[in-house]
Amino acid sequence: MIFRPYYYYEIGCAAYLLGCGTLGQCAVVDPHEEDVDAYKTFAASKRMAITHVIDTHVHADHRSGGPALAKATGSKYCLHESAQVELPFEPLRDEQIIDLGNTRIQVLHTPGHTPESVCLLVTDFKSGKDPRFVFTGDTLFVGSAGRPDLPGKARENASQLYESIHQELFSLPDDIEIYPGHFSGSACGAGMSGKLSSTVGHEKR
Repeated sequence: MIFRPYYYYEIGCAAYLLGCGTLGQCAVVDPHEEDVDAYKTFAASKRMAITHVIDTHVHADHRSGGPALAKATGSKYCLHESAQVELPFEPLRDEQIIDLGNTRIQVLHTPGHTPESVCLLVTDFKSGKDPRFVFTGDTLFVGSAGRPDLPGKARENASQLYESIHQELFSLPDDIEIYPGHFSGSACGAGMSGKLSSTVGHEKR
């Protein structure tokens, strides 16, 4: 599997590119508008076609590069099916599988930060049949969790966020690595660590 993170330290954001070098297919997760050309250039350097562009949720803190990147590459722009946006997108469903050859992504619907939030559980079949890591978007950070108050109905959203973290994410094996959408410096959570990744077991503790 080819895996390339993109970190935006001035605003505490992260985006990711991952895929199968053998089949030559990849996906970009939570892309930023200013780096559309950078994602295309890196994928081309690895002889991979971008087939899926996925936003883990509708972002409030930066402009998504998802629609522009999908248009530029002829790929699918993906959001959870409950997303309320006025542009076309490929709807994702809970437990849906996205097949990228030796790399597989499973969609986990994890509402709370926003109603349409998803996490993406990734398996690299080159290293084994079990999942290796999960992109947690704005649901779970290193040392913190996403804000439930941004869309309104903070108490209701907080309850959903608790369930999403405890029922979906904390039910995963402890050694699963987590790669969040934000780290220290972002306004999308409080008390976030400056660390860029963690594990399910560490965040449970």
